[in-house]
Amino acid sequence: MNSSLVFIIFALFAGSIGSVGLASLLLLLKDEKLQKISTYLTYLAGGTLLGAAFMGMIPNALKMLEAPKVMQLILGGILFFFLLEKIILWRSCRNKDCERHLEAAAPMILIGDAFHNAIDGIVIAASFLTSTELGIFVTLSVVFHEIPQELGDFGILLKSGLSKKKALFYNALSGSSAIVTGIIAYFFMQELKAFIPYALAFSAASFLYISMAELIPEMHKKTKTLESILQILLILTGIFIIYLIKQIH
Repeated sequence: MNSSLVFIIFALFAGSIGSVGLASLLLLLKDEKLQKISTYLTYLAGGTLLGAAFMGMIPNALKMLEAPKVMQLILGGILFFFLLEKIILWRSCRNKDCERHLEAAAPMILIGDAFHNAIDGIVIAASFLTSTELGIFVTLSVVFHEIPQELGDFGILLKSGLSKKKALFYNALSGSSAIVTGIIAYFFMQELKAFIPYALAFSAASFLYISMAELIPEMHKKTKTLESILQILLILTGIFIIYLIKQIH
């Protein structure tokens, strides 16, 4: 088996099923500790997503494609993810005031996650086909932002009436879409290498959208000095992790 494919399969499992598994383990913690860890991971994810997009995905896309096209793809991707979130409303009903949506929330969450994970699969495959270094820190970025998201999804699924076992099964099933699309993308992009910069630019848009449209606004809801300092430090730590991986490889 090709070594690139082995790396991709391992990364796909880590980024999808692995994230769901780690999130489910954190559910064993008490609510207060769980909330803190989830919050800290969100801050860290803000940095890793920005670092992966600006230090890895976009520079590599620019090496293979003209700058105006890369910028247009990123802009189009951001608009696409905005519309997708509006249509699916996959992150709605996180607060107590929208309980009337709880019955519909579970399928919406699962559909939205399946689509998002499918894109993650393509991102991981495209990044490893560009370089092992890029693949590693894109996978890390996916894992760091998936764990807090999966924790939130677990909460919604449980509130909608699913048992813990069913919530875990459906979350894992939704996550497995990354494995399917990632393996398909590997064989597809081996034949059509020209598709890789388009995939990287579009995927960078998803990383930028998640970090800047969702994670950062969520951080701004907490304005205490110590909390703000912690946010800055963890964002910088996330970026530094990506930088270190880039230097090592």
